[in-house]
Amino acid sequence: MEHKGLDAYGYFEREGALGRVPAAFAGVVAAARERTAEAYGQRLHSAYLYGSVPRGTARPGRSDLDLLLALRHEPAAEDRDTAEVLARGLDEDFPVIDGVGILLYGEDTLLSEAERYDLGWFLACLSTPLLGPDLAEHLPRYRPDGLLARETNGDLAAMLPGWRDRAGAASTPEELRRLTRGFSRHLVRTGFTLVMPRWGGWTSDLAESAEVFGRYYPGRAAQMRAAAAVALDPVADPAVLRAYVDDLGPWLADEYAARHGTKTPRKSPEGS
Repeated sequence: MEHKGLDAYGYFEREGALGRVPAAFAGVVAAARERTAEAYGQRLHSAYLYGSVPRGTARPGRSDLDLLLALRHEPAAEDRDTAEVLARGLDEDFPVIDGVGILLYGEDTLLSEAERYDLGWFLACLSTPLLGPDLAEHLPRYRPDGLLARETNGDLAAMLPGWRDRAGAASTPEELRRLTRGFSRHLVRTGFTLVMPRWGGWTSDLAESAEVFGRYYPGRAAQMRAAAAVALDPVADPAVLRAYVDDLGPWLADEYAARHGTKTPRKSPEGS
């Protein structure tokens, strides 16, 4: 029987835990906690890990470290500069990770009604508390329904023009690999949330996400499996990016809008 990431009542079980952090990553997680507290001081409400490290699936030298920081105020230029310095220092000092991603939001944004089924869900279900009071205590429980599908990934069509510009401007192998990795991840996760309400569960595993998607869209299954493979082992191939922005991406955006609608517009997106 498949484990679909839900409890006995059909609500999301929180993904990840500090106890699942692989031993190889314990040092960088400890450093992230200490350095984040020192860098932000009273500006910080709370900090969270997300991604493969707290899920226990990170690969030494291949996986990045992902942090979500909730500030007591909306992020300013100084806060973003601090995040860049923090990320660069962790990446340079710990070869076990391949990059650091830091998301910055004000606590009011994370708890807002507008973000209830996007950032709020992300914090409450996919993020592991690292520092400070857990904002998830102020958020509802979530089910894998159409509303969640719409508000998490129902904005792919709006993103595609920017993707095309970035793909066209990429010239170095490093840039191409970074874009193929990022676009692949996003497409696989969007493909999964497209079918999530029908499947009735949750997974963050990209390979499993592609397989679940393929059950409902067999004609696109091979493309999605290939995207999941590229997400794990990115390639410096412009043709892969072109296929994403000219074929798989537009098809997926149209199908998503037809089934779930488009994401509610935000007045002024925040974060980094």
